Amino acid sequence: MTKARETVSFKPGEVILYPGVPGPKDRVFRVVEGLVRLEAVDEEGNALTLRLVRPGGYFGEEALSGTERTYFAEAVTEVVAEPLAEPDPETLLELVAHLAQALSESYRRIERLATQRLKNRMAAALLELAETPLAKEEEEGLVLRATHDELAAAVGSVRETVTKVIGELAREGYIRSGYGKILLKDLKGLKELAESRGEGR
Repeated sequence: MTKARETVSFKPGEVILYPGVPGPKDRVFRVVEGLVRLEAVDEEGNALTLRLVRPGGYFGEEALSGTERTYFAEAVTEVVAEPLAEPDPETLLELVAHLAQALSESYRRIERLATQRLKNRMAAALLELAETPLAKEEEEGLVLRATHDELAAAVGSVRETVTKVIGELAREGYIRSGYGKILLKDLKGLKELAESRGEGR
């Protein structure tokens, strides 16, 4: 008989992990349901999304290495996660594969920050968020529920600038923006915009 695995639940906006050196009770987590955002916050309160962890993904790997954690892990939606006290060999291999993929995604994110204009980065961020629980198919199309603050953190900018770029994308017909939600009208156009290069700003 398979032993039921322990899970823990977190509400939207709840901080799961804080920056600092992991303690003896810290665990690696595997996301079962929901979406977790890992973000760094500077002294002025500006946030930068480092990684989004979807179901099947892991976070809190510093508990294994003992290295200092430099980010917050926050539940974006309702989250159910499995804390791993002592990962078995199979789980460790899965964790390594996940971290390798996460590292590759981080490289792409850094490249976008360095080489793309904000408008292009925003298109890439909208497409990435469209593949998370924040997006749902509704009668009008694919709708993403995210605030301008969340989008600013996703692209390494500030809310005021992001609001201008969102307005520009709406005027050009890529999206339709409403309070707390964005209708992605032209996914093909957003993809082309996300893949195009330009000077960073």
